[in-house]
Amino acid sequence: MSTACTLPVTQCDCIVIGAGASGLLVARLLARAGLKLVVLERGAIGRESSWAGGGILSPLYPWRYDPAVNALAGWSQRAFAALAAGLHAQTGIDPEWTPNGMLYLGGLETEAARTWAVAQAASLEALTPPDARGIEPRLARQQQCALWMAQIAQVRNPRLMQALAREAQQLGIDVREHVEVHGPVIRGGRVAGVRTAAGRFEAPRVVVATGAWTGALLAGLPQPPAVAPVRGQMIVFRAAPGWLTRIVMRDAHYLIPRRDGRILAGSTVEFVGFDKSTTDDAFKTLHAAALAIAPGLADIPVEHHWAGLRPGAPAGIPYIGEHPGIGGLYVNAGHYRNGLVTGPASAQLLANLILGETPILDPAPYGFGAGRL
Repeated sequence: MSTACTLPVTQCDCIVIGAGASGLLVARLLARAGLKLVVLERGAIGRESSWAGGGILSPLYPWRYDPAVNALAGWSQRAFAALAAGLHAQTGIDPEWTPNGMLYLGGLETEAARTWAVAQAASLEALTPPDARGIEPRLARQQQCALWMAQIAQVRNPRLMQALAREAQQLGIDVREHVEVHGPVIRGGRVAGVRTAAGRFEAPRVVVATGAWTGALLAGLPQPPAVAPVRGQMIVFRAAPGWLTRIVMRDAHYLIPRRDGRILAGSTVEFVGFDKSTTDDAFKTLHAAALAIAPGLADIPVEHHWAGLRPGAPAGIPYIGEHPGIGGLYVNAGHYRNGLVTGPASAQLLANLILGETPILDPAPYGFGAGRL
């Protein structure tokens, strides 16, 4: 008898591949709708880009992004406080949703930002250098004006993932770690399940939420999503609580203060494939950029330096929806730097499509159209 014949077969209503934010946010909605789910994760729950990012709940410079990204971000921003509070109440784990606000320093596209803010009804204020230091006294002295967006919040993404993992357990979702999916099983133009070394999983619906690995996983299919890895490196300073109180952005770098005093400094953008190693050059760049924002960090030790892989997609617009040629095969991936801030809306939109509900947003911009490839 062949080995393949002895492997177990698991049947369910829906398989979600990937236990990061994109996968678990969808799974919780489908489970609450009554579907029996299996979530398959190639590594540990939530330990890829969902864990590695900074947790800023806004595109870094939202006025530079396509309206499709801002539509997802806006819906999610309105939902995040309630999501975090609900997870805290349900699981006992506080995702630390914190409305710090964000200060933008350096050379800014002030008019573009103002135009965007008016169109989005977003709070945006121009500040003189003294006013900016009044909000954040540890900033370096500067000559240029700053922009202040008071409504921008953050979430402590590792704690968010811990809360989502515990909630999945409470909801009875079958989450299996260290199970690598080799590919979908297709029969008669529809998905029928997935193949893994641990056995065969059968379901009429499969959601691919595998982040940077999505393009590689679906490479053998017609019209595979154009999702590829983009490395980002970060460091964290171990400061005292309250040392920095606002998220601060300057050019391509930012500081994010956590409630316990830790200050995250990010980040790099590197096209190096699936390489998650850290580099000395990136450390020096991140450290210097952090000190340029807040010089007093020179006296504070760096606690950790790490890297993660973002799921890059054209124009940063994620794929959310059903594959055009394979019924029942859905994708929720390609969010690039905005997986957390667009996560709740992306999950709700995909759940709407899977369940046949009225979608919260027009799904067309997130499809597999020819212009995306």
